[in-house]
Amino acid sequence: MAGRRRSDRALRAKSSSPGCPGVARREDRRRFWALIAAGQSSWDAAIGVGVSEAVGSRWFREAGGMPPSTLGRSSKPPSGRYLSFAEREEIALWRAQGHGVRDVARRLGRAASTISRELRRNAATRNGELEYRATTAQWHAERAARRPKPAKLVTRPALRAYVQDRLAGAVVAPDGVGVAGPAVPWKGRRHGPRQPRRWAKAWSPQQISRRLRLDYPDDRAMRISHEAIYQSLYVQGRGALRRELTACLRTGRALRVPRARSGGRGKSHVAPEVKISERPAEADDRAVPGHWEGDLILGLGSSAIGTLVEPTTRFTMLLHLPRMPGHGGGVRAKNGPALAGHGAEAVRDAITRTITTLPEAVRRSLTWDQGAEMTEHLRLRIDTGLHVYFCDPHSPWQRGTNENTNGLLRQYFPKGTDLAAHSAGDLAAVAAALNARPRKTLNWLTPAEALDAALRSAQTGVATTS
Repeated sequence: MAGRRRSDRALRAKSSSPGCPGVARREDRRRFWALIAAGQSSWDAAIGVGVSEAVGSRWFREAGGMPPSTLGRSSKPPSGRYLSFAEREEIALWRAQGHGVRDVARRLGRAASTISRELRRNAATRNGELEYRATTAQWHAERAARRPKPAKLVTRPALRAYVQDRLAGAVVAPDGVGVAGPAVPWKGRRHGPRQPRRWAKAWSPQQISRRLRLDYPDDRAMRISHEAIYQSLYVQGRGALRRELTACLRTGRALRVPRARSGGRGKSHVAPEVKISERPAEADDRAVPGHWEGDLILGLGSSAIGTLVEPTTRFTMLLHLPRMPGHGGGVRAKNGPALAGHGAEAVRDAITRTITTLPEAVRRSLTWDQGAEMTEHLRLRIDTGLHVYFCDPHSPWQRGTNENTNGLLRQYFPKGTDLAAHSAGDLAAVAAALNARPRKTLNWLTPAEALDAALRSAQTGVATTS
């Protein structure tokens, strides 16, 4: 007995090595996911809790982009009956100073058996010695407290087969022959929206969950929520569904995206003072001309044409946005200009060239959607005097006149055609045709006649005032 190691004499059973301790505690991981929920990236959230960017990326990837249920904001904190990390630090300090188990227990206000059990279960046993360190003890305690529950799709093969068949089942022609579709290799990340996608039945998890109740009305074992299906797809280690099945989802995401992060993406140029709610009231009732609405219509090969419409007179102007030299050939320079021709600088210059041909009396404001092509709106305001405002997300009705005009323009520029094939003269001819078309809303005047009348009225009003 005297020759046995202290760790053996402590009645600790031999176990395989659990690996090295983690780099952060439960509290740090909880703060990490709180920062993610606030819209920060995994790198910024990792720096915020004091770990490396690589560790934060690994946490985000292993959890599928969403916090584990034990670390979410709604999860309950550990009960006070368990030792905290601060108490373990005190235990390590007093043990290093030579205090006994009962003395440490009295200082902490805990039972002596609690301290003795803590030293026996959670102390490090390297070199056969019981060395108590707070970080190692906390790691052992958190690891022992885990209660992994097997996923329902793991324990129920019939349910798993039903879900997998409807997530990734082969597309079948009316004659019963399967259609393979394009061959798309799994890359472990989201496939681009314009790249080939895998052909499958592609039922959504919610459709699968709801359909189970109709197909198996009396079998309670064939029930699963859509959230459980998503977790089996995205969370590593669940072992239920193959992760490459995420390519069959409509989004094609390999990771989930927190709602706060997706809500603020790509709109850094839209400040509160340029939102449509700050636009003058006279622009809403269309009583005063000069409040323009703009947008892009897109075509084949990333081609585009810009449209400007004046809501009061329905006068339309088209922006020529030709492709830039180098488009479609060679390697594109990193952070270089948008070679497709409708980048921020190209759109700004086209609007400036076009709108400055009009008198200042009909150049009051411009309303656009929240696209990246308008990130140069501050420079545009300086060059033209136009006050630029942005619509709310997913609200095309706030530019109703422009949306209607874009529908009319599709008569000349159908979808799926290369819009870059049209010259500036072609666009001018189409705009002239639209502006010479009588409109019912203008009492059968043409937009050109309505704009001319508005300009004459403005000049008469200025002359009378002076």
